[in-house]
Amino acid sequence: MRDKKYSEAIDLTARSRFPASMELITTTESLATLCRSLAAESFITVDTEFMRESTYWPDLCLIQVAGETLTGLIDPMAPGIDLQPFFDLMNDANVLKVFHAARQDIEIMVHRAGIVPHPVFDTQIAAMVCGFGDQVGYEAIVRRLAKEQIDKSSRFTDWSRRPLTDKQLIYALADVTHLRVVYEGLKKELDKTGREHWLREEMDILTNPATYRTEPEDAWKRIKVRLRSKKQLGVLVQVAAWREREARDKNVPRSRVLKDDALAEVAVQSPQTREALNQLRALPKGIATSRIGDAILKAVKDGLDMDPKSLPQPDDGRDDMSEATQAAAEVLKLALKVVCEKEGIAPKLVASSSDIEAIAESDTADVHMMHGWRRELFGNLALAIKRGEAVIGFQRGRVRVIPSNAPAQAAAE
Repeated sequence: MRDKKYSEAIDLTARSRFPASMELITTTESLATLCRSLAAESFITVDTEFMRESTYWPDLCLIQVAGETLTGLIDPMAPGIDLQPFFDLMNDANVLKVFHAARQDIEIMVHRAGIVPHPVFDTQIAAMVCGFGDQVGYEAIVRRLAKEQIDKSSRFTDWSRRPLTDKQLIYALADVTHLRVVYEGLKKELDKTGREHWLREEMDILTNPATYRTEPEDAWKRIKVRLRSKKQLGVLVQVAAWREREARDKNVPRSRVLKDDALAEVAVQSPQTREALNQLRALPKGIATSRIGDAILKAVKDGLDMDPKSLPQPDDGRDDMSEATQAAAEVLKLALKVVCEKEGIAPKLVASSSDIEAIAESDTADVHMMHGWRRELFGNLALAIKRGEAVIGFQRGRVRVIPSNAPAQAAAE
C-alpha cells in the first residue's frame, strides 16, 4: 500500500512545473540512464540532503546532480532503487565532481558504498584559497559569482518526509545549478592566480580514504573537559570509545547514549562502584543499576588500567606557554593576518591558532602550516620572523612583513 501511495505522489510531483531538462529519479533504470549521460560530462555538480538528528549515521534523503545542461534529482528512499549507478559515477576518475563543503557528502558515500569520490573540487575550500574568507557560506558565493539569491526557507525542512514539495525540489535543484556557475568562476580565479596546485593539495586530503577513518579510541578528543591527571585522561579515552561504539552499533546519536557533560564528569570522578556512579549529577537516575552502568564501570576500570606512558599530557585548561612564547605567538598571528590580506586568502586555511602556538614554541613543530604550499606562503616566513630576519613594518603606506635589513626609508614609506 505504501509503495502505491509513494508512486502516486512521485508521479504527481514528476508532472509538476519543472524544466524539461530535470528528471526526478525513482527507479534504478532511470538512474542508470541519467548517470550514463552525466559520465560524458567533463564535470558535474553534486549535493545531498540528509537527516541525522535521530541517528548516528546520516540518513540520505535526496541527491542532486547537474551536468552542463542535464540535471537530476535522485530519490534514495524510493522503494527498490539501487544507487550503484550513482556510486559508479562518483568513482569515475574521468569526471570531476564539484561539491560545496564536500566533507559530509563524501562521508555519506563512504558509509553507504565504501567509496571516496574522485577527482573532487570543493568550492568552499577554493573560495578560501581565492580570498572569499574563512568557510564562506554558499549563499554568499552564489550572490557574488552567480548573481543569484537563494531562498533558504527550505534548508531545514524534513527531507525524509514524502512526498517532497515543489518548493523543496526547486531549492534542491538550485543548489547544483548555481554551483556550475560558482565552479567556473572559481576555476578562472585559480587559473589567474596560479593557485590551482594549492587547491590540489587540499583535494588530495579530501579524497584520501584515511580522512574518513574514525577510531573510537580518538573520540575523547572532541570532549571539552579539564583533566588533572593521566588517570582521568585514560578514563575519558575508554568511556568515550565505549560511547562511540554503542552509538554506532545502535545507530543513535552519541548524546542519546550519554551526554558530553556526563562523559566529562565520569572522567573527572572516575567512579569504580555502583554507589559512586549513582552520585554523579550529570548521569540519569537509575543508570548505575542498568546495563549502561555496568558498561561505564568497565570502561572506567579499563581507563584506570591504561599505561600512562601511552597517553599524552592532559590539558588542564591552563596556558603553560612562557611569556616569550606567548609574545612570539601574538607576533606570528599578526604576521599571518598581514600576509593573508596581501595575498587574498583566508587565514584559517593557512594556519590554526594551535599551529601558530606550536611554531612559536618550537621551530621543528610538525604542524599543517609547515607543509606544502602553506610553508611556502607563510611557514618559512614565520621562522624568519622568529630568527629576526623579517619584521612587521610599513612599506608604501601599508603594513607588510619585510626583511629586517630593508632600508629604513623603504620600511617607513
